[in-house]
Formats: sequence, C-alpha cells, structure tokens
Amino acid sequence: MKRLRAWLSRIGGLAGSPQRERALAAEIDSHIAMHVEDKMRAGLTAEQARREAILQLGGLERTKQAYRDRSTIPLLEALLRDLRFALRQLRKNSGFAFTAILMLALGICANVAIFSFVHAVLVKPLPYRNPARLVSLYESNALGSQYHLSYPDYLDWKNLNRVFQSFDVYEADGFILSSPTGAERAEGTRVSDGFFRTLGVSPVLGRDFRPGEDLASAPDTVLLSYAAWQRRYGGRADVLGKTVTLDGVSNTIIGVLPRDFHFSPAEPADFWATLHATGNSLSCRGCHNLFGIARLRDGISVSTSAAAMKSIAAQLESKYPDSNRSRSSTVLLLTEVIVGDVRPILLVLLGGAALLLVIVCVNICSLLLVRSENRKREIAIRSALGASSARLIFQAVTEGMLLAFAGSTLGVAAAYEAMRLVIRLIPPDMMASMTYLQGVGFNLHVSLFAVALSLFAGLLFSLAPILRLPHLRIAEGLAEGSRGSAGTVWRRFGKHLVVIELALALVLLVSAGLLGKSLYRLLHVEIGLEPDHLAMLQIGAHSDRYAKPESLALLEQQIIDRLARLPGVRSVGVSDGLPLGDGDGIKQFQVVGKPILREHNEANDRSVSPSYFATLGARLIRGRQFAESDDMSKPQVAIINRTLEKQYFPSEDPIGKQILMGDPPAMTIIGIVDDLQEGPLDMKIRPAIYLPFRQATNNDFAVVVRTSLAEQSLLSGMVRTIHQIDPGIATFGGDTMSERINDSPSAFLHRCSAWLVAAFAGLALLLGVVGLYGVIAYSVSQRTREIGVRMALGAQRREVYRLILQEAGRLVALGITAGLLCSVAATSVIGKLLFGVRSWDLPTIGLVVAVLAAAALLASYIPARRAASVNPVEALRAE
Repeated sequence: MKRLRAWLSRIGGLAGSPQRERALAAEIDSHIAMHVEDKMRAGLTAEQARREAILQLGGLERTKQAYRDRSTIPLLEALLRDLRFALRQLRKNSGFAFTAILMLALGICANVAIFSFVHAVLVKPLPYRNPARLVSLYESNALGSQYHLSYPDYLDWKNLNRVFQSFDVYEADGFILSSPTGAERAEGTRVSDGFFRTLGVSPVLGRDFRPGEDLASAPDTVLLSYAAWQRRYGGRADVLGKTVTLDGVSNTIIGVLPRDFHFSPAEPADFWATLHATGNSLSCRGCHNLFGIARLRDGISVSTSAAAMKSIAAQLESKYPDSNRSRSSTVLLLTEVIVGDVRPILLVLLGGAALLLVIVCVNICSLLLVRSENRKREIAIRSALGASSARLIFQAVTEGMLLAFAGSTLGVAAAYEAMRLVIRLIPPDMMASMTYLQGVGFNLHVSLFAVALSLFAGLLFSLAPILRLPHLRIAEGLAEGSRGSAGTVWRRFGKHLVVIELALALVLLVSAGLLGKSLYRLLHVEIGLEPDHLAMLQIGAHSDRYAKPESLALLEQQIIDRLARLPGVRSVGVSDGLPLGDGDGIKQFQVVGKPILREHNEANDRSVSPSYFATLGARLIRGRQFAESDDMSKPQVAIINRTLEKQYFPSEDPIGKQILMGDPPAMTIIGIVDDLQEGPLDMKIRPAIYLPFRQATNNDFAVVVRTSLAEQSLLSGMVRTIHQIDPGIATFGGDTMSERINDSPSAFLHRCSAWLVAAFAGLALLLGVVGLYGVIAYSVSQRTREIGVRMALGAQRREVYRLILQEAGRLVALGITAGLLCSVAATSVIGKLLFGVRSWDLPTIGLVVAVLAAAALLASYIPARRAASVNPVEALRAE
C-alpha cells in the first residue's frame, strides 16, 4: 500500500501544479541564498556571489528539471509538457494546422475507404472450406471461353476426370413462387446434389441434399437462404418439412443455409432447389444452361486440371462431332470468377488514393519544412537554455504525431461515412450479386491499416524538423531571422517537392481522362435501338393455364392488346429476352445446304412478337417483319441480325435461306435487322436469330412499351393491367431502358472508377497548383530586394513577369515531363478498364497537359503580378 501511495504521489506530480512549482522555486532560492552568503563571506560581491552560486548548481532550469525528474515519471512528464506546447503551437498557427489537418484527413479518408473495399473483396477469404481449392468450369467455343455446359457434357466431365475431388453444376435462375396472395418472383438457383458439399458448406438448420436427390425420379426439395428464412418464415425452426410451390411444383423445405453464406455467381438466391434434368435436356448436348464448380484433389494444380479437362473435351469433340465441334473447356479459380471484374478497378482506385496521399504528405512536409526554418531561432534559444538534441527530437515527434492524430481521426470518421455512401449508391440488383461487399466496414485489418497510415504520417511529419537539427548552429540561429534561411531551404527542397506533386497530379489526371472518355464511349455505344420513352416489365406465367403453346400465344396477344390501350402508349412488343442482358442464351444452328463439318455455328436466340422491333426502334435492313399469322400452323421463319449475315453469308443474300436450330423443321430467313446489343454494353455484338413468339413460346418473357409520356409513370399501370388479365401471373423487373443502360453492371463499374479517380485527380491538381503557388509566392517574398534593385535600375514590368514565370515554367515543365513518363506505366495498368480508348490516347493526354499547364501558370501569374507591382523605393527601404 505504501508503494502504491508513493507511485500515485509521483503520478500526481505530473500535473505540474502552480503550488508544486512555487515550492520548488522557493527551495532552490533558499539553496542559492545559502551559497550566496558563503561566497560573500569569501569576499565576492553580491552579484558575483549569485552568479557563482547559480553556476555551481548547474543552471536554474537544469536544476529545476532534475528535481522534477526525481519527483515524477520523467518520460510522462515530458510527454505531457510537449503535448501542451504542441497544442499551443498549433493554436498559435491555426491556419497552418487547419490546412494540414484537412489535407491529411482527405488522404486518410480516401485510402481507408478504398482499402475497406479491397479487404472485403480481395483479402477476406470466401466463406467456404479451403476456398483456394475451388475452381469454376466453363465450356469454351468460337465466341469465347466462359459459356454454359450441357447436362450430358457435365456427366461426361464428371465421370471421366481424375483431377477433381468432386464436381457439381448450378443453374442461376429465378422461380415463380405461388402463394395465397398470388404469384411473385422469387430469386433462386438450381444445383446438383453435391453442390454444397463441394463448397464445404453445411446448413445451420436441417440437412443438405442427399446423393441422388437431383435425379428426375427423386422428390423435389429445397434449401432456404438465411435471409429468406428470416424474412419469409420469421426464423421459425418448424419451417422444416413445409412445402413451397416454385414454378408450379411443390418442393419440401429440408434446411437453412448459414447466415454468412453467399455464392455471387448465382446471387441473389432465396431458394436453392435440386436440379432435375428431364426430357430433352437429358440427352441434348446442344442445350447449354449449366455452370460447373469443382474441388481440386490434393496435389493437383489449376493448370494441371485445365489440361486434363481440355483432353476430355477433345475426346467428346471426336465422339460427338455434330454437337461438340470446336468446344473445349476453361478452368478458373473460383476467387477469380467472383472478383475478377472488380479486382482491377479496386486496385486502380487504391493506387489513385495512394498517389493522393503521397501528394498530401508532400504538401504538408513542405509546409513543415518552412515552418521549422521559421522556428530556427526558437530552437536555438531552447538549445542555449540546455535542451538536448533528444529533447528537441522528442518535441518534434510529439508535434508530428499530434498533427497526424488529428488528421487521421477526422479522416477515419469521413471514411466511415464514405463507405456507407458508396454502398448506398450501388444499385440494389448489383449489390445482390456482389454479396461479398457485406463485409465492407471497419474491422481489425482496416483499423490496423488506418493506424499504420497515421503512424507513417506522424513519423513523416516529424522528419522535416528532425533533419534540420544536426545542421543547427546556435549562434547563427540567435543572430539571424528566419526569413533568409527559410528561403534558402525552400529553394533547395520546396521546388523538388512541387515537381513531384505536379507529376503525380498529371498521372491521376491522365488516368481520370482516359476513364472518363471510356465511360462516354461506353454510354454512347451503338445498341441498335432508341432508349428514350421505353418501359419494360418481366412476366412469369407458370400456372397450369399456360402449359400449352397456344395458351401462351393467346396470353401474349391479350397483354399486347390491353397495354396498347393505356394512355400515352404508342407501341407494345414482347420478347423472351431483353437487350443489354447477360449475353447468355446461345444455341447451335446449321445453315441448310452447307457442310456442318466446316462450321460450328452459335448465336443468341430470341422469341419476339411482330411489333417488337418497331417498339424498340430497331431498323429492318431487308426483308419483312414477323406477321400476326406466323404461328405454329405456318412454316417456321426467322429474322437474323447484321452480324450473323456478315459472318455466315458474306457474299450472298440470306433472304430465303434456311437454318436449323435443334430438331427439324428448318426455319426460313425472312428478314435482316440491324444489330441489337443483347449482352452487356462492353461486349462484342454476337450473331443473333429472332423467332416469332407464337412459334417459340416461353413461360418467362418481357413486355416492352414505347410511350409518349414519362416511362417511369407507366410501370404501375402496366402491372395493374396484367394482373387484371390474370392475378396468378408474376410481374417483376419494372424498369426503363435508360435506367437499364445507366445502371447496368458495366456502366456502373466504369462510372464508379471514372468518378472516383477524377475526384482524386481534382484534389491532386488543386494541391499541386496550391503548392506551386506557395513556392512562387514565397520566392517572390524572398526576392523583394532583388526585384526592387532590378526595377530601380530600369527593368520593365514585363521583364519581372518573365523572371517569375520562367521560374514557374521550369517547375511545370519538369513536373509534366516526369508525369508523362510515370503515366506510361499507369495507363498500362488501367488498360483493362478502358472501352473504345487506347491506353496512350494522345488527344486526352494533350488536353490533360494543357489543363495542368494552364492551371499551374495561372497560379504562378498571381505572385508574378504582385512582384511586378513592387515599388522599388519601398522594397529597398524595407530591406
């Protein structure tokens, strides 16, 4: 207890109370008085005696400090004293403190916010057992490397391979959920029986699918996502054994998946049902609708498995030349599949944020450098009074860390709000398919990253004054003012720092310019239709009433007739697939009369109504449109797009030719339509074949309406009208074509990267220009006497302008040159993100250089004008 009281009493001394200081001063004065008496008795005068007594003690301040150190904890006492002093200094220089803290907060905010996304997407492991051993499998063909598998090919791949521990497939598709209140769209996925065992995921409630439960003869079962369990069933445990009707089929609920489970390639998904291959899909190798997922055997690499699967695909091509010609396989790590599109964007944004932070730190260090020179006299006085180099270094570190702490705290708070804002800006449909973004936010890794940035900034801000200490000469520091010495240091280091700032700003500006031009090209790509005043609604009709093609054809006609009567509606069309979709839905076809051995033909296929092309505003190049009479009782007909004509009929007229898709009969080509962008905006146009809806009906289709009114206002009326026809029809996906374009995944990703990099570039440009302004303005202030002498000797104002602007021009030229060299590397990194723009686009780079040069020279013109306005007499008198 005595030790505790003693320790507490020593801690209490840290407060440095006035009473303690007065007692200490009184005690020292009594010691000095006794020494003075002794000296005076020895014959010294009172003044000499006092001087000798103080020297004998070693100095008043050193003596006081020694007493303080013996009565307190020296390190903590020094820290508190330095903190108080640092706060007084920042308060005294509030303009500098505000500028530095705000700049650092911007840099910290950008880096922490972007890193939180990088961590959630690229660092945080997927919620599966040993995810590094999971791969995705696709079928490759003449159109690309990542296409669907057919069910027979899946069975052969699964049985013939020796490289996978397990191999399963999934089909990402929604369901029509039947309920007492009517039909509704329910997101879901069909999977083979071992899908979740391959992933290494077990239900938190109930059981997984059993082996064989995906066979046609097995009962229909379904697993719930955790969110669906909570939202639809209130999280009740008695949900097991209940039935749910999906697409008109009763499914038994057997389990609930974990809360953190997600599988982005198939999300969003509330229901996970078994895959039952029936009828034609059991043997049709030309029916492609599945994606594969597998777990590698121990010791097998991705490259080894890819080679093995290519060998199996070659065997199937030889065995089934009609259906598998030119078909091979693609094996990719599942991680690459899930985050592959987002990875380059996040890395570019993280690089941009890092460059911005470097510019911020350079700016603050330059300010600290000048400030340390202006405090040279203060430091010299403290050294003369006995402060050691260690004490001065400790003070500099304290001030740097305090500055970094203030800026980092503000930056972290801003980063938290920035994360929430970005998440809110992501379209809901895209967010549902990017479930890994649920991990965005502060966690241990993000917090450690923020702390590391703060410590780095604090050490960096301490470096400028610390580096000056070895060169400090007390006599010079006491004799000279700070103005001339600060100017020397600024000319030595400040100009180099500004060159670095301008170079980094140019890199960010070039990147932002290229990404912005890429976004413009993407949003203005030719899509073959007129997007204005187009409203769309998707429909699911899976009741027994629409089991036959004739009933679906009648439903199509009823919907078109009823919607055409709505106010403002000019035209109505129907299609089983909307433009700007995922680009899937390809089928094999054969041109009748041409040898199949020489061809392997695949195209998008769509079933459309006669008014579909007119509603979209698509242009018919030759031939005729579909007619109302093109139904099942008439010969099969088709319309092809321009790309298919160029690729397969390069030197002949396809009108009247016949093509075969699957089983006979063949279809006669009756028209050629201009290319429609059926896939994403950044996807190359593919061959497409359009069939009359009444000859190729589908229970899932979309209605497209062209209106003279605001299209968004029409959507609710469309839903009401369709439910008046049949309340059991599910309607979903109400959207406008303009929103479909602007909110598409490719457009969003390009827009996000362009805007964020542009924001970084704008801040970098501002900081670079401000830094240049500071250098030139300070240079002018230091050269006032020189300018006054020049003008007194007859120099004209234009010569003064030229003198100052030449100095600025050299810095700008060096910065631009260095920036252009660095941009070569930067543009090669963002090349994958560009659309329709070369990574070395000279017009964009030229415009960026012109903007940077103009802004920099404008910032230099202001101090040049001030220099040219100097009165020689006042300048000489002031010096």
